[in-house]
Amino acid sequence: MMNNIPLTVKRSIELLGLMALVAVLVIGRDIIMPILMAFFISIMLLPIYRFLKRKKVPETFSIILPILLVAIFVALIVWFFSNQIGILVKDFPQIKNNVTQHINSLSDWISRISQYDAKEQKAFIQDKSDDMMNMGTSLAGGAAVTLSGIFVFIGLLPIYIYLMLFYKDILLRFIFMWFKPDHHSKVKEAIYETESIIKSYLVGLLIQVTYMTVLLGGILMLIGIEHALLIGVVFAILNLIPYVGALIGNVIGVLLTLASSQELWPVITVLGVIAGVQFLDNNILMPRIVGSKVKINALFSILGVFIGGSVAGISGMFLALPIVAVLKIIFDRTEMFKQWGVLLGDERPARSPMTFPSFRKKKPVPIKSGTEKE
Repeated sequence: MMNNIPLTVKRSIELLGLMALVAVLVIGRDIIMPILMAFFISIMLLPIYRFLKRKKVPETFSIILPILLVAIFVALIVWFFSNQIGILVKDFPQIKNNVTQHINSLSDWISRISQYDAKEQKAFIQDKSDDMMNMGTSLAGGAAVTLSGIFVFIGLLPIYIYLMLFYKDILLRFIFMWFKPDHHSKVKEAIYETESIIKSYLVGLLIQVTYMTVLLGGILMLIGIEHALLIGVVFAILNLIPYVGALIGNVIGVLLTLASSQELWPVITVLGVIAGVQFLDNNILMPRIVGSKVKINALFSILGVFIGGSVAGISGMFLALPIVAVLKIIFDRTEMFKQWGVLLGDERPARSPMTFPSFRKKKPVPIKSGTEKE
């Protein structure tokens, strides 16, 4: 029946379906995002669950023990940040003096290269400070709601994870019943590949956070940079957000260094160490850990991050790449949507489809790496 529908109608239906999916995510993000987060975490916990089951541990305990490990890990992160924030609060008078000195130095430099004197600059800074205070006051009104939402989010996660692991066979049967028996082999292959990609990707990110924290924090600590470990942890976590997170991490690292020092050399040192660790991470360590499992091109990686952030905030930015990777697996195994899998992927055709008709069809073609330089 679908074959008799005109091509323009088919494409219009696909685009309408995509718009409807995004609309559902936007409207129901408070419900959907905890479920998606629980889905990815439960897949990462599957090896521990299966190991405990093989050791004849009761099913309830086989599910609860991995969830407790995740809870302990999250509690350690919260403890670390609360401890570091306490140190920053204790050093606040010194931080205030350092910031004042940097502002005075910047003011002197502006006075030398422009016609703005110190009084005009002081008035400008005061106006902007008042604007920021007013903005902070307006944002503070919604802080309680935001915090309550975070607590609800975290509170629901263990419940969702437990239920997903407990009822995973029902969920799998539901998925198979959507397809004809002739297609079950492809469905099974897609499920195994999805599990493999999500596990390797998320475990790889945990390993990345660990060695980035050790490398960056350790090197800065040896050099003598204050708040070195905090800079390392913040950058390592933000670096999980593709492309955007590293930029934000650099800015926060510079601000923390400026606030804790009256000189500029620590800032240059922090930027240099971050650049060196990033180069090591991007070109040597991360490719060996994650490998080529997630084949998403850079364009749709960036778009996915921004769309995820606009739809669901920080959690959407973190989950963008795994979600796009799962969609690509589904598209690649569905004849109707195979072109969408090509669009998301990193496999460029070896020759231009404008010149060679064979590269315009929905069949395997010779490819070259999407990152290869011409």
